Order: sequence, then C-alpha cells, then structure tokens
Amino acid sequence: MVISDDKTFRDIQKEFNSKFPYLKLEFYSSRHSEGEGSPVQERIDPEQLLKTARKIHNEGNLQVRSNLKVSTLEQMFHDKFGLNVQVFRKSGNLWMQTTSTDHWTLAEQNR
Repeated sequence: MVISDDKTFRDIQKEFNSKFPYLKLEFYSSRHSEGEGSPVQERIDPEQLLKTARKIHNEGNLQVRSNLKVSTLEQMFHDKFGLNVQVFRKSGNLWMQTTSTDHWTLAEQNR
C-alpha cells in the first residue's frame, strides 16, 4: 500500500478493504492507547488528503500482510507516516473497533 500526501483517506480505506473485506480502517486526529477505542468526534473525513491531517510527511510503501497483528499495523501507520488509525471488524451489520482483539492478526480478524 503506497502512502503519499496526494492520496485521500478514502483511497487508503478502499485499498485496505479490498484485501480484507471484513475489516476497515478509520483515521483519527489523535492517537489511541492500545486496547482503547477512538472517539467518533475525532474521526477524519475520508475525503481529505493525507497531507491535511498528519505531521510526518514520509511517503512510501506499507507492507500490509495478513499475519500482522492489528496493534502492529496501527503502530506502523503512526510511526512511519504520522497517521492515527483504528481497525474495525464487521460483526453482522455492525462495525466494531478491535480494541479487545488488537493482538489478533489481520487474517484472524477478517473471518
């Protein structure tokens, strides 16, 4: 997954969701602690460009593999690209933050 300032948050969400159809990414203005959720009022509009909401403007490729733990992926987004992200898992018709299962891999979450 290529991360660059000229992409929108929706671009990143679509690319991720195409690989993991039962998961989605939401981006937030502030970071959450491991095991905690992110408040909905801090969610970033997915139509915004990445450059508008981050302080670290590194560009590059983020290798998103199915054996990555959710907490590792979220940490990589933050450390490499200055993006605060939360993974959600589809449960029935609801999207749930993966706060209590951040130690699961993306493959385990995507079932």
